[in-house]
Amino acid sequence: MRNFFNRLWRVVLFPFRLIFNIITFPFKATRQFNKFLNTEPEERPISEVFVDLVTNSDTRQMMWDQVDTLRIHLLRALLALILAVGISFLYTQKIINFLAAPIGGLENLRAIEVTESVGVFMRVALLSGFALSIPYIAFELWWFAAPGLRPRERKIGLAGIPSASIFFLAGMAFTFYLMLPTALPFLINFMGIKAEIRPQSYFSFVTGLMFWIGASFEFPLVIYVLTAVGFIKPQVLAQQWRLAIVIISIVAAVITPTVDPVNQGLVMAPMILLYFVSIGLSYLAYAGRKKDNAEANKEDLETRVDQSGA
Repeated sequence: MRNFFNRLWRVVLFPFRLIFNIITFPFKATRQFNKFLNTEPEERPISEVFVDLVTNSDTRQMMWDQVDTLRIHLLRALLALILAVGISFLYTQKIINFLAAPIGGLENLRAIEVTESVGVFMRVALLSGFALSIPYIAFELWWFAAPGLRPRERKIGLAGIPSASIFFLAGMAFTFYLMLPTALPFLINFMGIKAEIRPQSYFSFVTGLMFWIGASFEFPLVIYVLTAVGFIKPQVLAQQWRLAIVIISIVAAVITPTVDPVNQGLVMAPMILLYFVSIGLSYLAYAGRKKDNAEANKEDLETRVDQSGA
């Protein structure tokens, strides 16, 4: 009988508990997330990690657990990309019409294959879906790396997630509004031969160029993150700027759709500028990392002094 009343009491209280949990969920989640942001990671020398990987089975198991965790994050990012592509289907036709403006509209394109238009539709939907899902993809990558970062690095990385979309969209806008208006007339009128442009070749050219230029605009953000976690030092970037310009010129020559120096210069100029912006951001990240290291060493020293005094 007692069990019956206990179950009845739980059934009666269930709606109230549910309402209470729904109301308090944002506060609990905020408190847990704030605790996660401010938790100091356990730091170990990388040499010890490699030794443990060879000698300690628990460390190897931990490594495989991290691989599984990365797989889960990548799977969620892929699902977000699929969802974003599905959403972009609703606007893909308008995007196609917009991208066809530099060529004079879709009426100036001639398809010679039955499935050519379908391939164009899917390609544009994939590019727009990727641009739409970049913030979540960046968040998943940050979420995977965050446990190994210090509180300041976690907060900066989290705040920089919107920058991933901004830089990528800026690269796409640069391609569409500056590169294409100069590259297309040169390509179409080269040697005075009139070109019958196919939708597949045109949109493959446009979307590929927009994707790679947009990806290159992510370089400052990548450099900042790598400096914040200690993989890169700004002094090296500043000292090797001549080599960087040579590499940028080679990459620009590969990406540039034409062989003339004007369009190659249009690609090189923002990439060189982004490189020097990356150096500045790298110095900021490096200064913050040095400050955190100094504070951590000071706290360790004070702790040792207090322990020795006790």
